[in-house]
Amino acid sequence: MMLTITPLYAALLALVFIVLAVLVVRERIAIEKAPDGADETALNKSMRVHANFVEYVPLALVLMICAELQGAPVIAVHAMGATLLIGRVCHGIGMSSTPQIRVLRAGGFLLTSLMLIFSSLAVLVHALL
Repeated sequence: MMLTITPLYAALLALVFIVLAVLVVRERIAIEKAPDGADETALNKSMRVHANFVEYVPLALVLMICAELQGAPVIAVHAMGATLLIGRVCHGIGMSSTPQIRVLRAGGFLLTSLMLIFSSLAVLVHALL
């Protein structure tokens, strides 16, 4: 079976990853140009947003690949991908804003968590049946 849906979301999430990486680089450059004793809070925040993305997305994509290879309905795999993508974008915007937009951060975390929970259960049930 050829994967057709997961690569779409993997590519879109890779673009989000690049945007987050660019934000980290931008903060690093700002610190290098700043006088001694520059505040590194913005850099630390950007790094945490980027790291948080890296902590969640790979496992979620593995679950999507498993579901797609198991023959999950197209709409289910798209629901997994869209939920993950929306969740990670919302979380990234919410967490990187100053001040943080807590409703976006929490909503993004909730969407990501729901995607992981339901995808895990679907893959597990299919594997056991």
